[in-house]
Amino acid sequence: MRIDIREWAYGPHPSQTVKLFLPAASHLPVALVVHGGFWRARYGIELAEPLARDLTRYGVAAAAVEYRRVGDGGGWPTTLTDLTLAADSLRTHGQEAADGRLLLDRVAAVGHSAGGHLAAWLAHRGGLRAGTAGSLAPGEPGIRLVGAVAQAGVLDLVAASRQTLGAGAVDALMEGHPGSMPQRYHHASPVAHVGDGARVVCVHGDADEDVPLSQSERYVEAARAVGDPVRLIVLPGTGHMELIDPASTAWAICREQLLRML
Repeated sequence: MRIDIREWAYGPHPSQTVKLFLPAASHLPVALVVHGGFWRARYGIELAEPLARDLTRYGVAAAAVEYRRVGDGGGWPTTLTDLTLAADSLRTHGQEAADGRLLLDRVAAVGHSAGGHLAAWLAHRGGLRAGTAGSLAPGEPGIRLVGAVAQAGVLDLVAASRQTLGAGAVDALMEGHPGSMPQRYHHASPVAHVGDGARVVCVHGDADEDVPLSQSERYVEAARAVGDPVRLIVLPGTGHMELIDPASTAWAICREQLLRML
């Protein structure tokens, strides 16, 4: 199958880029594919590209997103706002690259680990307080996701900080501890925004030694309590990296959930 690949910058920093994988169809829903790596600069878009390429086989335009990470100009709030800038660039650069074929009312995100945090946070964008990082002003034509698939996502930043996940990766991203900056953590943590109706599917292996299953369980419990359309899929015997192996059953399950949203 023929795949066109287009790339553009959504900001001046070298890491502010999107790589769009396009199948030949004429009307294309869009998947934002967000890589993980505990928000650190040594992990990049190459983790997302195989998944994006795979999604094109199902008639989806897949946008692999690079963003500023810790050690490369990222941190609070730039890493978060980069995701909103990348999403919104679909309206301009994306449609130009795709010759107007993108269905921008059918955009969902899939993200792994730290990318799962960013994908779920982006799904809650409509509920962010006006004027805060990444929020939408009334009438602003920004992208609103129809949902997100969080693959072993870091969804409760306060708990993740206390657990020192990624050897302190959360504190490095947020540039401090939750006790000293509660409002910052509240803004950035997906679990703090349940109740806005965001559709999120959490897929997590019960043998994950990098991001504990409790991260997804806590989020899903909170979302269910307020009636959000959330789902938890636990994969027995599955670890962390299987979720981004395009040949794995774990990825096939993530892909199926994403396609249902689109």
